[in-house]
Amino acid sequence: MQEKYVPSDVESAAQSEWRASDAYKTTEIASKPKFYCVSMLPYPSGKLHMGHVRNYTINDVMYRYLRMNGYNVLMPMGWDAFGMPAENAAMANGVPPARWTYDNIAYMKGQMQSMGLAIDWSREVATCSPTYYKWNQWLFLKMLEKGIAYKKTGTVNWDPVDQTVLANEQVIDGRGWRSGALVEKREIPMYYMRITQYADELLSDLEGLGWPERVKVMQQNWIGKSYGVNFGFPYEIDGEEKLLRVFTTRADTIMGVTFCAVAAEHPLATRLAQDKPELQAFIEECKRGGVAEADVATMEKKGIGTGFYVTHPLTQERVEVWIGNYVLMSYGEGAVMGVPAHDERDFAFVKKYGLPIKQVVAVEGESFSADAWQEWYGSKEGCVCVNSGKYDGLNYTQAIDAVAADLKALGLGDKQVTWRLRDWGISRQRYWGTPIPIIHCDTCGDVPVPEQDLPVVLPEDLVPDGTGNPLAKSEAFVNCVCPKCGAPAKRETDTMDTFVDSAWYFSRYAAPDAKTMVDERTDYWMPMDQYIGGIEHAILHLLYSRFWAKVMRDMNLVKFAEPAKNLLTQGMVLNETYYRENDAGKKAWFNPADVVVTHDDKGRPVGATLNADGQPVVLGGIEKMSKSKNNGVDPQILIDLYGADTARLFTMFASPPEQQLEWSGAGVEGASRFLRRVWSFGQSNEAVLRGGSSAAAHAPGDVDKTVRREIYSVLKQADFDYQRLQYNTVVSAAMKMLNALEGAKGAQPAVLRETYSVLLRVLYPVVPHVTFQLWRELGYADEFGSLLDAPWPKVDEAALEQTEIELVLQVNGKVRGAVTVAKDAPREAIEAAALAHEMVAKFSEGKPPKKVIVVPGRLVNIVV
Repeated sequence: MQEKYVPSDVESAAQSEWRASDAYKTTEIASKPKFYCVSMLPYPSGKLHMGHVRNYTINDVMYRYLRMNGYNVLMPMGWDAFGMPAENAAMANGVPPARWTYDNIAYMKGQMQSMGLAIDWSREVATCSPTYYKWNQWLFLKMLEKGIAYKKTGTVNWDPVDQTVLANEQVIDGRGWRSGALVEKREIPMYYMRITQYADELLSDLEGLGWPERVKVMQQNWIGKSYGVNFGFPYEIDGEEKLLRVFTTRADTIMGVTFCAVAAEHPLATRLAQDKPELQAFIEECKRGGVAEADVATMEKKGIGTGFYVTHPLTQERVEVWIGNYVLMSYGEGAVMGVPAHDERDFAFVKKYGLPIKQVVAVEGESFSADAWQEWYGSKEGCVCVNSGKYDGLNYTQAIDAVAADLKALGLGDKQVTWRLRDWGISRQRYWGTPIPIIHCDTCGDVPVPEQDLPVVLPEDLVPDGTGNPLAKSEAFVNCVCPKCGAPAKRETDTMDTFVDSAWYFSRYAAPDAKTMVDERTDYWMPMDQYIGGIEHAILHLLYSRFWAKVMRDMNLVKFAEPAKNLLTQGMVLNETYYRENDAGKKAWFNPADVVVTHDDKGRPVGATLNADGQPVVLGGIEKMSKSKNNGVDPQILIDLYGADTARLFTMFASPPEQQLEWSGAGVEGASRFLRRVWSFGQSNEAVLRGGSSAAAHAPGDVDKTVRREIYSVLKQADFDYQRLQYNTVVSAAMKMLNALEGAKGAQPAVLRETYSVLLRVLYPVVPHVTFQLWRELGYADEFGSLLDAPWPKVDEAALEQTEIELVLQVNGKVRGAVTVAKDAPREAIEAAALAHEMVAKFSEGKPPKKVIVVPGRLVNIVV
């Protein structure tokens, strides 16, 4: 074998053999336990980043360990290939999104292959392929038939200059990201999926999932089940009696209402603005705000009084109606009751506009102030109603029950369960996505595309220019014939939200060539045994995929209700950041590879300069690797310099999988040195390792017993750590094993061969190339077969048995050494051995012992 470890040679040889044997092609095997481990499929943005490397290596380690333990394991890969980034790149480069996407897929696939990942590429899917998105369209039409999908008017961001709908992230400070025009809100017809129909099940099924508690809580909060009261404030307008309906979880504070606020789109706001230009102007301003709840939560709260009053349902007092920019029409019924004394948002609002504040909840011993918000008034135990008439003295629960009963008796309201979750709007007024399979006919209306005509194929030669959806300008796409009446008609030009694409891809991996959406192979593999991805997908992607699974189950397509039994959210990869700031306050970020850092005598960074000009840069601290901060490390450069195994080893060793990983050039160097040591031990002992039989030829000596005990005791811990996905300590275990082997001078060849084989197998899932090559070069493949399917090493419990133990030796309570005795030595023998120890003679100063204390298995203390 080669004297020196050359990663490129080793990895090229291993990967060639794996390709030639189609080593990772997986089929359904009924006689084996299956394990389906999936990494969230990447967006083909151009290059892998270190977050990808970490994610896929975690998956790969899991695959290899379980395969050696007899499981039928599947690790597939695909591409979340539709979406806005491809359109942005197309506009910047003047090329169709399809070409940009397919080129990136080819490059990133090559990078994955260079990492040696155990991916079954025969199952590869790209969500932009008609053979995939056909089934998005097919299931959408089935949902439409069952009323799970439906059409209604929805609010969007509209750029009046580019004449296009903008995603929330394309709205920056209220303006379009390209045109800079003030963004407007528009009501347009859109398709929705009735995810709220599954809200209760989505909430209750979280309980049985092996997911991080943090993710479960995030989903619980997003689903947002609330118990409260829905009631109305009566009013009369245009001779008609009506109710302004609101929902509240704090009906105990109803006597503290001092105003009501409605959304700008509320029908009452529209009616009141008919003859009031100032209201019309404010409503138009509100329409230029964001449509996302997150935007509303952070924006400055603004409002305008209408001069119109509704009637308090219990006190009959007049309550003024305001229009507020923080009230969303899509949440509740587009109106809220204002109780500024006991709601922080309402408090800030009335302070701005000088509206009254009325305390209606108190806590004994606490004082109330209308000048500062006191958080406890919304949450502290012991709150009771005050200034509330018949409700005075009632606690939260009692007051809500009483108020709800009184409103019900008046026919104005009742208790209600509500959900924060809203139906999923899937229509996107963009080109690069799954076409919505609907045809618009002047005679027949909206007509579903017949099943036999699916897929509606997206043309791949269009180039967006920022002025609306290019599909709408493509006569070849738009113009068609009505399937019902045969008259000229128009295709729907909206495409589906890309979360549709990623809602079920893991089921398609199981049956990528199926003539139906899924088949019996999906029943074999699904649900996923382990799903791996970033915490940023904890809500939307995971929630939509759970919803999609339940819809498919109810349509008898699959037998599972949850797509993933277990979830691992791997930590982010962090790196240092460096920048300079110009006079305008704009920061230019520099890659750490282009910076020289100076340190103080304690190794702490105190300054940095740019290589290019030698001038100082600012230390920006450690942050997530990102393009925006220019602090990423190109995995390909790392692989070219050190090899894929070094990259894999570092990312597994530097941190537990679920925790953040801080990048370290020194850590990468250390990983490389360790692999060279592993290779060097095998190479320098090649003759011994090749010649030694796996069965010991002679009675084991002390060195043999010691090394076997060390190797198998570490194996026991490493096996446990593999099972609990703590791969950083697995690497630590391999390092301990190598140290033990290097220190086993004089061990028998058979023992070295046996224990080195354990090291190679423990290390293999993390660094498959170098271990695969050493396994073959040293003849282990001839004995055990390929390392891919070699049996996982079993702990030899006999090797862990110790005939002798070491006890701490103390004199007058102070540690003075150690004494070795037989494991089952009687007390008298332990005392004799201790008293005969040279350190006892030294520290007893010739005095006879007064007492000998023996703590079995731990220590001996000589008291003089």
